[in-house]
Amino acid sequence: MQLRSAARSSGPAMGFTLIELMVVVAIATILFSIAIPSYMSYIRQSRRTEAKTAVLELAGREERFLSTNPAAYTSTANALGYGTAAVPLTNFPVGSGYYQVTVCSPACAPSAIATAPSYTVTATPVPGQSQVNDTQCTSFSVDSAGQQYANGSGGAAVATPYCWGN
Repeated sequence: MQLRSAARSSGPAMGFTLIELMVVVAIATILFSIAIPSYMSYIRQSRRTEAKTAVLELAGREERFLSTNPAAYTSTANALGYGTAAVPLTNFPVGSGYYQVTVCSPACAPSAIATAPSYTVTATPVPGQSQVNDTQCTSFSVDSAGQQYANGSGGAAVATPYCWGN
């Protein structure tokens, strides 16, 4: 008996058992399976905010342009203050490069306005970027009447209140 107690107190340090280690791994896996999708959701929402900001900024630039050129709106980059080249604003990357904007003048779909002077600014995810996986809000648009549009994965504008509200 004395030998056993002496061996326990002076023996090698005890480690974790395999079961204890597996419990820790299982708990960590459960936490990661909850945390990663939540994190990705917040990232998508922040990128949506960036797209909405770009669309509204371009709409403001269009209104300023019309105040000095009352005949029509424009869809060229230099007229709206984006560089010196007179390139059309078609698939023009904005922000961090997850969205691209297109300006139609006179307005194009999804706007109901088709007569000049009018415009529609639409932001869509850049192909090949992770934001194309956002199926809830696939595009954001605003037209010269101030009407806001958003499409979901089905292409319908039923996502507008959710996408512009979040």
